[in-house]
Amino acid sequence: MDDQVVITCALTGGMTVPTQSEAIPITVEQIVEEGVRAAEAGASVLHVHVREEATGRPVADLELFDRVLTELKRNTDAVLQPTTGGGRGMTVEERGSVLTFRPEMATLNAGSINFGLFPVAGRDLPFEPWERDYLEGSRDYIFKNTFADVTYLAQLMEESGTRPEIEVYDVGQLYNLQYLVKEGVLRPPFNLQFVLGVLGANAAEPDQLLHMLRTAQRLFGEDAFTWSAAGVGYPGEFRMAGLSLMLGGNVRVGLEDNLRVERRKAAGSNAELVEKAVRLADLYDRRPATPGEARRVLGLKGAEGVAF
Repeated sequence: MDDQVVITCALTGGMTVPTQSEAIPITVEQIVEEGVRAAEAGASVLHVHVREEATGRPVADLELFDRVLTELKRNTDAVLQPTTGGGRGMTVEERGSVLTFRPEMATLNAGSINFGLFPVAGRDLPFEPWERDYLEGSRDYIFKNTFADVTYLAQLMEESGTRPEIEVYDVGQLYNLQYLVKEGVLRPPFNLQFVLGVLGANAAEPDQLLHMLRTAQRLFGEDAFTWSAAGVGYPGEFRMAGLSLMLGGNVRVGLEDNLRVERRKAAGSNAELVEKAVRLADLYDRRPATPGEARRVLGLKGAEGVAF
């Protein structure tokens, strides 16, 4: 097992709303500040969404992406990983438009799932009307990633020299990948992110992560991929992080996935979540990878190859 661990920080997300936490960064300035602090805390990869600055609504606005990515690149050497997952209501063309920036890495979702946010709307919080509609609307929301969608985004990534981080929400999506490899759409070695805990997909439970990892190893071979775990919610985020560290995988934390640093303590920043992941890593004699080490582990082209 390598002693280094690649820590990804998912800064703001497309499935949370601002009323859930004052810590969620909204504006370009806030997202950049959070990204820089998370990198200083030990994150070598920053997962990037953008939001409408006046409302906090998740958007696929290229002008906002350009500003965020440019400022982050100017202020940190971390790998910048924009999303192609986007948020509810975005088309696959909107989601893929960020690849015009030719990032080193971007997320690629491995299949469609129900994505239930609506339980959050039942909390006693002063939601804005659009926020409540956004959350309640997920009762009838399918996070659409068909074979055609995945093929379209994978081809854009191939053209832009962007390495996909393949987000896998359930074990059946590994068989989707097996088919796409057979068809030549994707080629190992690749990077897998096991995302567990979404209502509508697999649970953030140790046996589920083990099952998905062992299935991937059987389908593709242990040397065919690097992998990471992202647990959604608390305590799932840190339970998955701990198990991943134990098994030699990498880790994702951040306010996109989880808003608590302890059971009874809300996270005040992304950096707090990264700092906790670093403390966990130390318990397993593992250290945060530098951005340069992360680029080597993940097989990236380097920051000089991007278009921002």
